[in-house]
Amino acid sequence: MKQIYIILTHSGSLLSKTIKIVKKHEYTHVSISLDKDLKQMYSFGRLHPYNAFIGGFVQESPHYGTFKRFKKTKTKILCLEVTEEQYKKIKKLMKYFTRKRNNYKFNALGLFSVALNLKVTQKNGFYCAEFIKYVLEKSNIKTNLPDIVTPEDFLHLKNITPVYIGFLKNYNA
Repeated sequence: MKQIYIILTHSGSLLSKTIKIVKKHEYTHVSISLDKDLKQMYSFGRLHPYNAFIGGFVQESPHYGTFKRFKKTKTKILCLEVTEEQYKKIKKLMKYFTRKRNNYKFNALGLFSVALNLKVTQKNGFYCAEFIKYVLEKSNIKTNLPDIVTPEDFLHLKNITPVYIGFLKNYNA
């Protein structure tokens, strides 16, 4: 068995504060990592730390980009055991999205429609939770995630284990 990590965060940015108020959720963003050190995290979000309106597929880290800018980012890190085959599929998907990143865009309309409990999909577009759900399902990981998915929904995955709660910058695997 292998482990993957689902990283729930709340950066405190204006957008994340707005989402927190509307949805009344503690965490407003979700990423995935294939290693417990979180050297490389993947998601859909802001491409530039100072501009929330230009987004797409992002490789994130606690040490650069948005999370470096927002030093008081709160996090809950979850561990999910997967098979070797599922792990390889996720790894292959991350390589694919990294190579084809310019073919994908941020699904801003989908993100904002969540507040209205509506699902709006966009061809080659994702918001963070939509992307992580897609990755898990494409990797044959059974989820009980709802159709209209939010970061907090990942707390309810089967066999998920919390491994850390606190400030992302203080996480030490």
